[in-house]
Amino acid sequence: MKPTQPVKPTSNITALLLSMSQTGFQGRKLGESLGVWTRMVSDPDCTIFMGLSGAMIPAGMQNVLIELVKHRYVDVIVSTGANIFHDTCEHLGVRHYLGHHHADDEALFAEGIDRIYDVFAYEEEFRSIDAEIARFADEIAPFRGSSREFIRRLGNWLRERRPEGRSLVATCAEYGVPIFIPALCDSSIGIGLVMARRRGVDVDIDQLADTDEITRMVEDAKKTGVIYVGGGVPKNFIQQTQVIASIHDQNLGGHAYAIQYTTDAPHWGGLSGCTFEEAISWGKEAPESPRVQCFCDATIALPIVASGLIGSGVERARQAPRQ
Repeated sequence: MKPTQPVKPTSNITALLLSMSQTGFQGRKLGESLGVWTRMVSDPDCTIFMGLSGAMIPAGMQNVLIELVKHRYVDVIVSTGANIFHDTCEHLGVRHYLGHHHADDEALFAEGIDRIYDVFAYEEEFRSIDAEIARFADEIAPFRGSSREFIRRLGNWLRERRPEGRSLVATCAEYGVPIFIPALCDSSIGIGLVMARRRGVDVDIDQLADTDEITRMVEDAKKTGVIYVGGGVPKNFIQQTQVIASIHDQNLGGHAYAIQYTTDAPHWGGLSGCTFEEAISWGKEAPESPRVQCFCDATIALPIVASGLIGSGVERARQAPRQ
């Protein structure tokens, strides 16, 4: 029996999280997640995959994610298309605004305002970015390739077109961190590409290439660590790489480290709340892997843990190129 240690308030976020790891409930899980993430970063054999779901960019997580990339605390990102679309909006000067979740949505619609819980945005401005994506597709056509390649080109295009802009997409292009969007059509990026295709632009996102490319990254890695912000398609897209690898005689033994921040519960049967222990039955997680699931709003957990990582001064052990 190891006694709990009552946490003491402190301005040092790293010390606070380390102290929380000796307490209870989700506070302990939040603290433990810093320890597991630090182990990934410190392991020279580990390639770190992040699954990004939920409306993280509209909710103000853009700079957090950018700093994680700049500090090399993630190697590969799998995202919803919506996050990358909203990220592109911010780079091109289209903003998200403080709103309220008790607003009159009929009145908002009449004013051309979209609501993402308590965040507002202008529909016409979003449509202008749809048109920009269609214009970008026209510039690179004919194009057939994975979403990773498409988003890499988009990131470089954003850097050239608006050098003063700031986005996760542009940062990942600069730092060589690939972004996969396995459900790209389920987003405004998909809407923009449909606009382009209806104008006769030859553009085709090969989602099977996505599956093959990310699986080969996992197969080529000595170890893999996974960090899931929410769940959904990004989580399963990364998880299934272990199954695909085993079908092709690459029995990798499951991901070596695992972290998830989610508000979903396992007893509803959805993947977003599915435990890592359940994933062991599929061969997706290594039975001996250091793993922690923190049931907490990611807009709370992610800035705190990212601050703890950066504040600790931990440097990335892995030096291999990523893209």
